[in-house]
Amino acid sequence: MSGYSKKYTDMDVRWTREGEILPTAVLWETEDGRERYEIEKILSGPRSMASEAGGVGKRYEVRIHRSVRVLYLEKDRWYILSAKGG
Repeated sequence: MSGYSKKYTDMDVRWTREGEILPTAVLWETEDGRERYEIEKILSGPRSMASEAGGVGKRYEVRIHRSVRVLYLEKDRWYILSAKGG
């Protein structure tokens, strides 16, 4: 994880009647405002995060615009790992 940094982001989510939190869209800040990226499919998750990621929260693998991304829910904040300097 050393080549990456946490990029906290706003999310749209859906709560199920069973109490699960399911992400539906990433709201990414840009120079021109905010872009909305719909999550096409949740491929896996929620899973507990591994100890190398701090061991706190949930991990979701999702497909956005035909690309696989991993989203993290850390307590009450969402983030994506982004390449440092990018």
